[in-house]
Amino acid sequence: MNTLPSISEHIDQNVINKVIEDNFAALAPSFYTLASNWFVRAYDHYKDIDKFIIIIYLINQDLIYFRQNGIKIDYNTFYKDNSIEINKINISDISKDLGVPKESIRRKVLELEKLGVIKRSGKKIFIVRDTLYSVRATNTLTEIATILHEFNKILKKEKLAIEVYSVDEIVSAMKENFSYCWYQFNKFWFIYVKRWREELKDLEVFSIGMVILINAIKNKEFTPKKSNMNTYRKEIMGSDKRGVNAMSVADITGIPRPTVVRKLKYLIERKFLHINEKKLISYNEEYSRKKKTDKLLKANMLSLSYFIYKIFNQIRIINP
Repeated sequence: MNTLPSISEHIDQNVINKVIEDNFAALAPSFYTLASNWFVRAYDHYKDIDKFIIIIYLINQDLIYFRQNGIKIDYNTFYKDNSIEINKINISDISKDLGVPKESIRRKVLELEKLGVIKRSGKKIFIVRDTLYSVRATNTLTEIATILHEFNKILKKEKLAIEVYSVDEIVSAMKENFSYCWYQFNKFWFIYVKRWREELKDLEVFSIGMVILINAIKNKEFTPKKSNMNTYRKEIMGSDKRGVNAMSVADITGIPRPTVVRKLKYLIERKFLHINEKKLISYNEEYSRKKKTDKLLKANMLSLSYFIYKIFNQIRIINP
C-alpha cells in the first residue's frame, strides 16, 4: 500500500442499504444466481445440504481464529495444507448457530466421519484434504465478485465512487485477504440460510424455490420498468408465463424428482408458487404471503449491505 486509505472514501452501510433497495433490479440477477448456484453445489457434495453447511461451519472456525488473532491468510495459503485441524466439535454451538436440532447435527457429524470427510486422531479432529479441495470457494468467489462489480457500477453512476473494479480485480483482492473476506461472507451466509430455514423448515425446499425464481428473473420477456426493491418484486410475480416442470427442477438441483414434486407442492400450498393446468410452475406469491416475505427480504438485504460494507471498503483499501 503506497498511501494511507482515506476514511472519507469509505461507503457508509446505510448508504449501501439504500443503494441496494433503490437499485434492486440491477443486483437481483447476480445475487439470486449466487444463492441458487450455492445451494445446488451444496446438495451435490453429499446429497444433503445440511452436511455441506456443517463442513463450511467447521472450516469457518479457523477463519474466526485468524480473525481474533489478527492473522491474514491468502487464498492459496489457506487451501495448500493437507488438512485443517479443528479444536473441537461443539454440537450445541452448531445447533444454535445453524438452527438445526442437536440430534440432527450429531447424526450428520457421525455420517460425515463414516464418509471419511472428518477424521479423528486422538482428541484432534481434521477436515481432510479432499474435502477442502471439494469445498473450495472458486465459483462462489466469482459470483460474489459479480455482485460487487454490479454494485460498484451503480455507485459510479450515482457519483459515489470514481473507479469501477472488474470482476477479476475483485476476485484477486478477496483472494489476497481471503481469511478476512471469507469470514465476512460466512457470517452473512449463515444468517441468510438460518432465516430461510426458519421460514421454510427445509433447505431443499429453498433450493427448489430458487430455481423457479431464477427462471422468472432470467426470462427474456421480463424487463422491470422500475428498479427499486418493492416495485421489482411486484413486477416479477407472474411475469413468467411459461413456467418450468418438476423434471427440469430435478435435473438442475440434482434432487430426485419425487422429492422435488413433494416440495413443490409444499411451496404451492404456501402460496409462494403457482401451477397451471399444464403442471408448469412459476413464481407468483399471493399478497398475504408476499407481505411476510417482504420483511424477510428486507432483513436479508440489510445483512447483505453490511457484508458489502465490510468487503467493498476492504477492496478499496487493497486497491487504493
